[in-house]
Amino acid sequence: MKSFSYAQATKPADAVQLLGAQPQSKFIAGGTNLVDLMKYAVENPDRLVDISHLDLAKIEPANGGLRIGALARNSDVAANALVQKQFPLLAEALLAGASPQLRNMATMGGNLLQRTRCNYFYDVSQPCNKRTPGRDAGDAAFRPTGCGAIGGYNRIHAILGSSESCIATNPSDMNVALAALDAVVQVTGPNGSRSIPILEFHRLPGTTPQRDTVLEDNELITAIDLPTSAVGGKSHYLKVRDRASYAFALVSVAARLVTQNGMIREARIALGGVAHKPWRLPVVEQTMVGKPATEATFRTAAQALLAGAKPHEHNAFKIQLAENAIIRALQTVSS
Repeated sequence: MKSFSYAQATKPADAVQLLGAQPQSKFIAGGTNLVDLMKYAVENPDRLVDISHLDLAKIEPANGGLRIGALARNSDVAANALVQKQFPLLAEALLAGASPQLRNMATMGGNLLQRTRCNYFYDVSQPCNKRTPGRDAGDAAFRPTGCGAIGGYNRIHAILGSSESCIATNPSDMNVALAALDAVVQVTGPNGSRSIPILEFHRLPGTTPQRDTVLEDNELITAIDLPTSAVGGKSHYLKVRDRASYAFALVSVAARLVTQNGMIREARIALGGVAHKPWRLPVVEQTMVGKPATEATFRTAAQALLAGAKPHEHNAFKIQLAENAIIRALQTVSS
């Protein structure tokens, strides 16, 4: 591991200033992802700015919903009575991710920024446009350095929204639930504070796969806002993985459904394990409104969500797996 310096921030403004004062600085809180990346030499920061002492761990009512501080631990959020009552989908997703020991350390803000588990991203001997993006010496145009996964073993990789530069997936269970809950991410930075809807927060790879989110330089996540649905309904997080304990999702589904007299009034469906970001298509959800909550309706929606799927050599099975998982999750919340 490369040597680095260390600084501790006591206020959000100080954290932003400290990060910007030295190039190649990184925020660290729980460190459950960053420390691994440093050990593998994927991340090589010159300085770590410790934000774990900032007053950003509260979970409290806000505007009819909840505001969850960016430094709230995953285990504390999953166990919180307000979260369990108003947003059980989030608690369910958090409990499906990682081990209890990791959940005790991992923060909500860190989970939002969790990086892909692509084997080629972690192996610095392999080509990876996400880890080492290419740049042309004459201008700022992107020049690919290669994606080992596209021609390699790609069983866990994306089938939706990928590009010729990258087929990595977002590994977070929490992010999928937040997408279905219409969360809003609060950030602060050198240019002030702003609110970012969760569906706009994560990016598809395009020609800049090194950018996982729309965060600007030196911006700090301060909170996550969850609005309460006006019409209630049921929710469920379904995670399909190779083994029951501590495994990342091959496919996951965060589903919310409101029905009345057997008809769908509102629907939310977000997918994990299939794209560079949580995959949600509101236009498909709108087509479900007013239709019966039946397997036929669910199958039509599932096929529409997966219509643009482009599998690779080893992951074509994800299309049928995702379709079945969507139907099963929707059946669970329609009963």
